[in-house]
Amino acid sequence: MQNRIASRHVVLSGCSGGGKSTLLAELSSRGFETVEEPGRRIVEEELRGDGKVLPWVDLEAFARRAIGMAAGDRERMRTAEGWVFFDRGLLDAAAALEHAASVAVSDTLSGHDRFHHQVFLTPPWPEIYHGDSERQQDLKRGVAEYHRLIETFERLGYDSVLLPKLDVEARADFILDALT
Repeated sequence: MQNRIASRHVVLSGCSGGGKSTLLAELSSRGFETVEEPGRRIVEEELRGDGKVLPWVDLEAFARRAIGMAAGDRERMRTAEGWVFFDRGLLDAAAALEHAASVAVSDTLSGHDRFHHQVFLTPPWPEIYHGDSERQQDLKRGVAEYHRLIETFERLGYDSVLLPKLDVEARADFILDALT
């Protein structure tokens, strides 16, 4: 993938239940290319099947599958014009694998192009957090994951940009204004 194209790929990450999917839908409604979270897609598939590759059953297998799916998403978006927004994706999946199986994030990401230097993070937001069949992680674990992600992005040399707790339209405006 050409570096100038990869640098237009923007990661939305952060605390589970912090509004990433809603934000992604807002950016899509404004005409931007978006990629849904691999983890949610995997959980939906697994809940229809045997359920062996769920994060609360086998986090390592889940992370490895998310890495493969996220790499495919990047390849699929390599010809997209303009900004492309990824709900979690390759960076988060690599961090999950490191947490589950002690595989260094740098090893997992070796050979993959970097994303845009700014990663936008949804902070823990208890007032909007809710679990569902695809999100069985409680807020306490979500906050722990959030802190691991911030540390991981810092190690990888990304600039973490914390999103304000505003309505979705204002959050989308914030991102678009902050992109450099």
